[in-house]
Amino acid sequence: MQKEEQLIKLGDQAETLLKQEVFNTTVNQLVEGTFQSFVNSKPEETNARDKAYAHYRALVDIVNTLQQRVTVRDEINKKNSDNNNKEE
Repeated sequence: MQKEEQLIKLGDQAETLLKQEVFNTTVNQLVEGTFQSFVNSKPEETNARDKAYAHYRALVDIVNTLQQRVTVRDEINKKNSDNNNKEE
């Protein structure tokens, strides 16, 4: 039960962060900067493109992890709600 409580707390915190305008603005600016680095690289600058791609993937992974925590929280809450309804 303690693990579920921790997962719910992480989901709550993740949702709070995902709803913050400053977080979304920052992520979007970083993605845009990474995209510009990628498309403005010269054909022979494969290292620069690889670095830009890795940076982009890291940003996507952060956002996806936060969204996954919200999903896990929602699934736990739904399961707990369903169990409480069955007991009544």
